[in-house]
Formats: sequence, structure tokens, C-alpha cells
Amino acid sequence: MYQEAPYQPRRAARSEAASIRLHRYHVLAWGQPSAARPPLVLVHGWMDVAASYQFMVDALSEAFLEDRLVIAPDWRGFGHTTGPACDHYSFADYLGDLEFLLDHYAGDRPVDLVGHSMGGNVAMMYAGTRPARIRRLVNLEGFGMPATRPAQAPGRYARWIDEIRTLHAGGSALKTYDSQAGVAARLMKTNRRLPQGKADWLAGQWSEPRQDADGTTRWHILGDAAHRVVNPQLYRVEEALALYAHISAPTLMIEAEDDSLPGWWNGKFTLDEFHERLKSVPDLRRVVLPDCGHMLHHDQPERLAREIEGFLQAA
Repeated sequence: MYQEAPYQPRRAARSEAASIRLHRYHVLAWGQPSAARPPLVLVHGWMDVAASYQFMVDALSEAFLEDRLVIAPDWRGFGHTTGPACDHYSFADYLGDLEFLLDHYAGDRPVDLVGHSMGGNVAMMYAGTRPARIRRLVNLEGFGMPATRPAQAPGRYARWIDEIRTLHAGGSALKTYDSQAGVAARLMKTNRRLPQGKADWLAGQWSEPRQDADGTTRWHILGDAAHRVVNPQLYRVEEALALYAHISAPTLMIEAEDDSLPGWWNGKFTLDEFHERLKSVPDLRRVVLPDCGHMLHHDQPERLAREIEGFLQAA
């Protein structure tokens, strides 16, 4: 029976460490910094890792990558980034971490920033907070969240407390797997377009083997279970729109042909609502990438690379 070989990266990444706000950030880097081209910063989504961008980086052209530094960090609580133990994560901390990462890798130079999913939301918020630091902005499927009302606050805080109690009681542990192949199968179940070879390679980046208390070896996802605790603060659309309006960088919104929002929000938040919010972005271009789902950097890395290259190199 034919077994597809694991994916072989075309461009090897360097694994680097940076001290960021009490955390030891793990960062993948390709290329070298130069005065000729701005750094390209790639930030991943929820329950993902920096290595998720490898397929897209491999698809970028040699001319585009010449004299350019590309970095992709593992967010706090994901991948191989380590730091103080915690029982929940605050969204604002991603903005603070990104600020210090740019200090470390770019100094005062504006960067080109690409964010996927949760990382796309972080990128939009950061670009509205620090507009001078972003030269061009690309949002991959980062839609924000449904609108909330102040009356929901008591229930949201109560839910947050309950989920923290559950976490400390050991009731929110992430599922483990008996092998790397089991992790790959899980990735392929989530994304029907993901081929076996890519899934096998991603599984080795997304998880690691650890010996459990009973002596058995299980494969553990490289993500902190505390990320599953709900944000205690409500999502305020008015704040998001104010941040969008403050973005000065030309912005490219890339959406997958498959609409993920119905499956996530069951009618509470639609693509049409998000498109209305995007009208607040001063300089926006929107593209729909065909034949792909939410993990568009896995499904169509070549097409995605061409769209990003064209946008970042436009006059």
C-alpha cells in the first residue's frame, strides 16, 4: 500500500529565542535582515504554531525573499514558547508581546505584518494601536467575534470563574494521542483538504511525545489548556471599529472560499456583518482565495504566496 512521504521543507527555518515580557519566545526565522526590504512578520492563530507557515514560506519566490528577514513566533502558551504558569490568557497580552517582538527584530523600522485567524485579529488591533509600526498589513481569516451587550457581563464573568475552577480541577486537559500518526489523523479530520504528507509533518510541529505518570508515552499538543478558558471581557464592536479606523497601512483581507463563520457562530455573526465592519478600514483590498477553507495557508500556499507577494511589492 502506497504511503505518502512526509512533507520536506524547501527552506530550512532557524530556531531562535527572544526574551519577551517574562517569556522565552520561540521564533522561526528565514533569510537575513537588510536595509533593502522591511521584515515580514507572520503570526499564527489559536491552537496553532509558527511552523504552520512553512508551506507558504516555501512557496514564496526567491526574488521576494532576497535580502528579507521573515519571522514567525510561537505565541505565549503555544509551541515552544515558555513562560510563567497561568490559568487564563488576556488578549491584550498578544499586543504587548508583538510590540516587544518588533522592538527585538525590527527596531524602529516599520514591518509587513501577516496574521491568520486569531493572529489576524491581533494584527488588525495592533495596526490600529501602533499604525506607524506597520508598513503593510495582511489579515488571513481574522474575523473578530459576535457583538455583545453590557447586560451579558455578569454571565460572562461567572462563566470565566467557573471555567478556571474546572481547569484547576483537571477537567480541561487537552486530548492526547497514542502516536504522531494519531495527531496527523486528527489534523486531517479537521481539514479535509490536508494531504497525508503535510499532516505527518505538521503533527511533528504541533505536538511532542511525553511520558505520562503511568509510564506510557503519549503525544501532547503544544498548546496550554488555559487557552480554552473564555475571555472574561466582552467583545466590544465599537472598540474594534475605532481600531480599524486608526489603521494607516494599506490592508489586504484574504478570505477562504469556504465560509467558516456559520460553523463557529451558528448565525450569531455572519460574513456580511464582518464586511460591514471592514468599511471602517481606511485603505482596504479584499480577496477570496478559491478551493480552500480556514487553514488557507495549508490548502493553497502557492496562491496565497502570490497574493501576499503582489500586495507587499505593489508601489
